[in-house]
Amino acid sequence: MHLEKDEKKLERHLREIYSKGVDLYLEGEPASPEEIARKFFVNEDTVYMPDFVTDEDGTLREVRYDKVEYR
Repeated sequence: MHLEKDEKKLERHLREIYSKGVDLYLEGEPASPEEIARKFFVNEDTVYMPDFVTDEDGTLREVRYDKVEYR
């Protein structure tokens, strides 16, 4: 139940920033808020880290979620 709540919270957050014109990517491909939230919480063996990309004025333009490798 707790993970579902966290997933919905992340999805709402991503929808909000997406609605402001911020592009979202998952592993280098355009992705929806739903896709990212689901992948972020479903796969227990994989960790995704967001990378926040800004323009020269400091305005958020992209959020890129990529797998983080453990060694």
